[in-house]
Amino acid sequence: MDRDWAEPLDLDVVAAHAGYSRYHFVRAFKAVYGQTPGRYLSRRRVERAEDLLRTANLSVTEICALVGFTSLGTFTSRFKQQTGCTPGEYRARYAGRGAALIPGCYAMLWAGGFPARGTTDTTGAIPASEGPQESRDSGSQHRNSGEAG
Repeated sequence: MDRDWAEPLDLDVVAAHAGYSRYHFVRAFKAVYGQTPGRYLSRRRVERAEDLLRTANLSVTEICALVGFTSLGTFTSRFKQQTGCTPGEYRARYAGRGAALIPGCYAMLWAGGFPARGTTDTTGAIPASEGPQESRDSGSQHRNSGEAG
């Protein structure tokens, strides 16, 4: 869940991978982490949203989608529960202190890329053969790890 925090949570798959039934997995997870897997994942997504609100020039709606929420209302309410303010209030309070904001197009590309028109792999990233021209010319492949290749 920490690695694929922006992906939808399929408890049946996660539980099967751990070798438990769905219900036993939820009970065991809550016993160890003090919260359900859904709440844990929601907390992680809000933490990622906090980073993006402080550093990226993206709208709240774009950040909502990037961190894996499918509903702006749910995102806003969970964000406010966890931080005590709305995403807009959080940005106004914490963004822009220090370095300039990262351009939204770069932040979205780093977060997994823009889907090519009708052509994406299972992660939603642009295939290397369809990426920017300079990437094809240099022969380097950029990975979704934050590293510049």
